[in-house]
Amino acid sequence: MYLKRLELLGFKSFASKTTLEFPTGVTAVVGPNGSGKSNVTDALRWVLGETSAKSIRADKAENLMFSGTQGRPRAGFAQVTMTLDNSTGFFPIDYSEVSIRRRVGRDGSSSYFLNDGEVRLRDIVDFFAKARLGTKGFVIINQGNSDMFIKASAAERRMMLEEVLGLRQYQIKRQDAENKLASTQTNLTEARGRVEELLPHLRMLRRQSGKWAKHDELKAELANLELVYFSRKLAELTAEEAKLEPQTTELAKHLTHISAELKELEKALAHVEARQPKADSNFDDFKKKQAELLERRASISKEVGRMEAEVEFLTNAPKRSVKEDELLSLIAAVRKLINELQGSDDIASIKQHLHRLDSQIQQTLEGDTSEKTSRLQSLQTQKEKLAQELGELEASLKELSSHENSFTESLRSFNAEFRTAYEAVEKKRKEQAEVLQRQSRLRFEQEKISMRRAELEHQAEQYGRKLSEFVNTPAGEPLEEHINIEGRILRLRGELASIGDIDPEVVREAKEMEERYAFLEQQITDLDKASEDLTRLIAELKQKIHDEFARALRRVNEELAEHFKTMFGGGKAKLVLANPQPRHIIEPVEDLSSSGSTGGSMDSRLHGNDNRGSGNDSEENNDTDAKEAGLEIELTIPRKNIRGLDMLSGGERSLVSIAVLFALISVSPPPFIVLDEVDAALDENNTKRFANLIKNFAKKSQFIIVTHNRATMASANVLYGVTMTSDGTSKLLSIKFEEAEALVEKP
Repeated sequence: MYLKRLELLGFKSFASKTTLEFPTGVTAVVGPNGSGKSNVTDALRWVLGETSAKSIRADKAENLMFSGTQGRPRAGFAQVTMTLDNSTGFFPIDYSEVSIRRRVGRDGSSSYFLNDGEVRLRDIVDFFAKARLGTKGFVIINQGNSDMFIKASAAERRMMLEEVLGLRQYQIKRQDAENKLASTQTNLTEARGRVEELLPHLRMLRRQSGKWAKHDELKAELANLELVYFSRKLAELTAEEAKLEPQTTELAKHLTHISAELKELEKALAHVEARQPKADSNFDDFKKKQAELLERRASISKEVGRMEAEVEFLTNAPKRSVKEDELLSLIAAVRKLINELQGSDDIASIKQHLHRLDSQIQQTLEGDTSEKTSRLQSLQTQKEKLAQELGELEASLKELSSHENSFTESLRSFNAEFRTAYEAVEKKRKEQAEVLQRQSRLRFEQEKISMRRAELEHQAEQYGRKLSEFVNTPAGEPLEEHINIEGRILRLRGELASIGDIDPEVVREAKEMEERYAFLEQQITDLDKASEDLTRLIAELKQKIHDEFARALRRVNEELAEHFKTMFGGGKAKLVLANPQPRHIIEPVEDLSSSGSTGGSMDSRLHGNDNRGSGNDSEENNDTDAKEAGLEIELTIPRKNIRGLDMLSGGERSLVSIAVLFALISVSPPPFIVLDEVDAALDENNTKRFANLIKNFAKKSQFIIVTHNRATMASANVLYGVTMTSDGTSKLLSIKFEEAEALVEKP
């Protein structure tokens, strides 16, 4: 893996898009002072994730953007893109190139991209840490920092060494674990505090809701017993329902038969009833005719009687003649009397009157005799005629009497038939009504059973169980084995009534408090385990870092001794562990690895006991300090008595730093190294040594060097020149060695 390309846009003096292609080997960037060549180094450091403005020579983020000149407006953003060649699969991703882009805007926006996907700064730092690249080690040495290793503190030297050795990723993991451990310990303390706060109230709620447990237990038992009881009742109802079913079927059949018979009887009755009006009409006609005949007979009988009386009168006429004789005798006597009275005044008158009377009597007698004889003959004729008619009437009446008897008998038979049919219909109707009533009763019973069954099933559902579990009880476990269920149910109901109602708020609060307590208990258990796991992980990481650091330090010292002799022509130098000082990997984090026991069990604390240990961790602390020790430099320079690093000259400080640099990359060569005027303080001989070292190590690592030194330029495979244009922007040129010399010498 190596640095393949670097693109700058709006970054510092590079207003226009500028691209630098880097081959493997050595690339030198040259240019006069103020041309902006060191901005290339700043761009590399910035895209690697540098957050210190001082390290990239900018007071604030705004200064990273091209500020503008009279001939060129300022840039709205600054952007740097680094492209790494991944054809060897150094990074475990399916790309032959890896692109990292960082961008900052004047609106304060800041973003990072990995292969065009936006990521966090932390992701960038982790990504480069695995590649032994970062801003804290020797990968990039800025202008004026050639002696940075000497100026650094013991802890910072160790950090530089760890980054070059690839231990930075473990330090990041360790720091993450320590941060998580600190957070876990804080959460653990808070959880324990919350438990201690709720325990008194929880104990009180447990006492208040103690009855509820018994209440709930009794209620559950009652529910089970009632379920068994209801299942038995349901079985009985099912059996009863099964018995009613055949009766219902039989009644339905019987009702169908009766209905058919009733229909036939009603049809016959209708036929009889249809005949009745005609019979009634015939009977009325007969009665009317009979009355007429009787009336005629009576009239004739009366007339015959009158005639008979008249005939009798006329027949008795001789008797009346005797009376006439008597009358005549009387008349004679009158006449005699008249004769005797002839001397009276009225005699003539009387005689005259008598004469008239006599004349009239005579006329009367004569007329009566003749008339009566004629009348008698007429009457005899009429009598005979009436006698004949009367005979005929008697015959008709006799015939009518015979018909009357026959008709009366028919009417009597008709009435009997009608009464029989009517009684049969009424009987069938009554029987039908009885069957319907029985059917209605059966349906009512079935409905009652169905309603009761539904009620029992509903109650069973309320208990959350299926009646089938009891209805289908195996033969070996009959329901009858549940002795005196009803009595037990009554006793349970009595016990529940004696307990009384429980305030649901108390029960609810107790339940919530128990859940809260269980949650905190589980949380504390989880946090304890997490704390133990993190503590173990931190210890493992510390040990891994310590072991690899110790092995690498031995090798670095071996290489340092050789390179120091090369640079100084003799002498000795080595890195030794210094007295440990507190140091921070990423941000200050309190070391909680020896903060004591994680606390007593939850059960013991619930009952007021909290067994917490407080052991002496001094031995662990001493071991930790040894693993965290910084680095000091011990050296001796030929023909010079050095009592302190501050006594070294600028050139000597650079040589020491260069010796350390090449010792480190001998043990753990990084993919590329960026050196900005590291050789500025070296004389010609040391510059040649420096150039030779670069040529040798270029086989292992890629070098990008910003330099003014001719010998260093001569070691480069590619030369880039940077110059300042008239509009105040930096311009990149690909040049030859001779052009580079001229460019460097340009004022």
